[in-house]
Amino acid sequence: MKKTLSLLILAVILITACKGSPTPTPVLTTTAADADPFGTIRVHIEQLVADGEVPSMAVAVARDGEIIWEEGFGLADRERDIPASEHTSYPLASISKPLTATGLMILVERGLVNLDSPINDYLGDVKLQARVGNAAEATVRRVASHTSGLPLHAPHFYHDETHEPPPMDETIHHYGNLVTEPGERYQYSNLGYGLLGYVTSRMSGESYSDFMREEVFVPLGMDHTSVYIGPGLEDGQAVKYTPDGLVVPPNDSANPGASAIYSSAHDLVRFAIFHLKNDLPDQKAIITDAAINAMQHPSPETGPMREWEREGSGYGIGWFIGVTEDNMRVIQHNGGTVGVSTVLALVPEENLAVAVLSNTHSQWPDAILIETVCTLLSCQPEKFLPPLNGTADEPPFVPPPELIGLWEGLVHTYEGEVALVLEIGESGIVFVTLGDQYRTHLQNVSYREGFSMLLNDGGGLFLRGWMLGELGTEDVNRGRSTKLWIELKLRDDVLNGSLIAFSQREISTGPLTHWVELRERVE
Repeated sequence: MKKTLSLLILAVILITACKGSPTPTPVLTTTAADADPFGTIRVHIEQLVADGEVPSMAVAVARDGEIIWEEGFGLADRERDIPASEHTSYPLASISKPLTATGLMILVERGLVNLDSPINDYLGDVKLQARVGNAAEATVRRVASHTSGLPLHAPHFYHDETHEPPPMDETIHHYGNLVTEPGERYQYSNLGYGLLGYVTSRMSGESYSDFMREEVFVPLGMDHTSVYIGPGLEDGQAVKYTPDGLVVPPNDSANPGASAIYSSAHDLVRFAIFHLKNDLPDQKAIITDAAINAMQHPSPETGPMREWEREGSGYGIGWFIGVTEDNMRVIQHNGGTVGVSTVLALVPEENLAVAVLSNTHSQWPDAILIETVCTLLSCQPEKFLPPLNGTADEPPFVPPPELIGLWEGLVHTYEGEVALVLEIGESGIVFVTLGDQYRTHLQNVSYREGFSMLLNDGGGLFLRGWMLGELGTEDVNRGRSTKLWIELKLRDDVLNGSLIAFSQREISTGPLTHWVELRERVE
């Protein structure tokens, strides 16, 4: 599943690295920090590049409305020997979301979009379908805070294959299902931000990429930022690499508003400066301070999501909001996919912003960001981290009486319905039969709130587990193997929810979610 989405979780890796991970934090061997406050960090990044941990990394830091450090390290393009710089355009992955949300707020302040109206009001002829709950309660605000009931949906379309991203109306028709009630739980959804990008285009009368360029990037002086790679930026982009050094083919997203923006460390920290209300002289105030405040206010339906988190944490409009042990807010977003790891964090009380971008998937941008913040604030990394008590093992699955039995029903796909049978025994063993495939075990079964031992995403108890299998649709069959993840909730006498297909070629083609509904067979 997609990595959990709070700086307070992501940054656990800094402490675990320091305590002896397989790829230990580089040890400072110079006294560069004596002359340069960023000297230690610079040496660490240079060592990461030298050790092959990252092909390149770019960092930018702003404080009190001034950029105080920006620099690139390593090679943005190994094949052409192009070095990275603070102006190299990196794929942002999910840091696209606060940028898209900023564009959305422009339309909100112009009276073209109401955050508390159903998002269906702003779609075309094809609307979201509520499998549970009421689609009218899937408001724009809930879509923006990942609480609308929309599921995981993040397919990638690589340029070396014949498939292309479908029109958004087709995506909505095939996958626009609310699989939990609006407001019931937090569920990170790229589809939601794909819809917000689509709404931005429909309500502005421009393409999403043109609107973002004209209304967000240009007014904020973000000259190396574009949806995908814009004209004139082709030679300044970072090539994506797998951790073992293979080039990741260029790819497009079915949800551009969620993950399709490229930007540089320099541009991204300029964006952060604006969201810290320190507009630079050459920046235009594209939204008001009140809109910025609204974006940084967590939805009460999203948090606190972890037992150690404090009131005031959660997900707002395009931002994660964390609160440290001394009540300091951290406004942030990260991005991670094949060939990408990025993170942007704002500390409003300290008027501080840090952006770290890299062109491979790794833990290191998060660790470098925490190190940078703590260097400037003279703090220990633990200040920005949850208590480190180790990761609890998943307890054995012990089914409650209401789950024990034979459950039969259907997986609903856009190409038709597929039979699904779950046999839940008193021992905790769960057998699954999908269509006419062999009966198999459901693996890693759990029945509790929250996706992981760390994250409580609300919404009550869910039966979860995975298996290997074939769903058979053309979309899923793009991959050569498929892992199927089940996530079901007992509602009265029905088990319903999601079957999420994770297809895999040489690299992932992204998750696709399908509606499931089962009823218990009564002898």
